Amino acid sequence: MTRRIAFFDLDETLLVGKSMLGFWRHWSALLVREGRTPPVLRVTGADREALNRDYFAHFAGVPLARFEAAARRWYADHRRQRRAYLAESLDALERHRAAGHEIAVVSGSGAALVRPVAEDLGVRHVLATEQLTDARGILTGAVRRPLIGAAKAESVAALVERRGVRALDCFAYGDHSSDLPMLSSVGHPVVVGDDPVLRAHGAARGWATLGARACARARRGGVLAVN
Repeated sequence: MTRRIAFFDLDETLLVGKSMLGFWRHWSALLVREGRTPPVLRVTGADREALNRDYFAHFAGVPLARFEAAARRWYADHRRQRRAYLAESLDALERHRAAGHEIAVVSGSGAALVRPVAEDLGVRHVLATEQLTDARGILTGAVRRPLIGAAKAESVAALVERRGVRALDCFAYGDHSSDLPMLSSVGHPVVVGDDPVLRAHGAARGWATLGARACARARRGGVLAVN
């Protein structure tokens, strides 16, 4: 049997919405309950990598263990929503699992935010933005490198090499034009949703497409679709 890896972007490919913004709302509510005023989060006015670095800078001084615990609580809340996941992407993930393929999530979101999702979905590999800590396990506010654009493709290539598979045999799923380097690096790219740049690029090359219908999680291996 040919060995393959299926690479999935996270936000708006597997999950409805953006994990970092969802977690920020959760974290801000936590700060308010503690009597603190959440800082203002910049969401526009810079490129994606700069916004990514700015986001994680807000957590300087926070123990990683506290951040990870909050991330797990955020995801526990998210997974209970009726519109939490993308139905066609979850179905594709289950088809890959049934075929014996390895599965990876590749995301610019923080690794601590991605891991609870990966564990819940039975995903083996997490490729995500790594937050740096000091010797005491305190977040410095810096990241090793935002896993966005070309960085995603490089992480995919590195895992392909480590696992001894061929990129031409692998699959990748993404929803945004910034996923183009990753999608272009494998033999079976799939466009999720309706990003106009990504859709046009994929249509010109005959790439497969999936819709963005939302669903609730029923159980492992099944979803409940909602309109």
